[in-house]
Amino acid sequence: QLQLAESGGGLVQPGGSLRLSCAVSGRTFSPYIMAWFRQAPGEDRDFVAAISQYGENTDYADSVRGRFTISRDNAKDTGYLQMNSVKSEDTAVYYCAAGDWTSWASRSYAYWGQGTQVTVSS
Repeated sequence: QLQLAESGGGLVQPGGSLRLSCAVSGRTFSPYIMAWFRQAPGEDRDFVAAISQYGENTDYADSVRGRFTISRDNAKDTGYLQMNSVKSEDTAVYYCAAGDWTSWASRSYAYWGQGTQVTVSS
């Protein structure tokens, strides 16, 4: 069983930056695709970004492309989401997720963290 734990959320001003981390345990991280999703109050959980098993491919939602960067360090069993030029509409609970090779196209993931709150406000 894979366990995921997010950290790094908090309050950030518009235009600022924040880096989220996703620590993975229970199994080797490298065979899994990793992704970030977010959920704002009263809304569905939305895809943010994904990264392939060894980081050779990335995918982003249009709303964050050019501002957010997904990365991973398999040696540390940790994934990251660097958030730059944040906007108020980025306010949400951010979740990391992991899945097998089918997750890339389906955006359906088997393993989820508990989430970390990101609030963008002045």
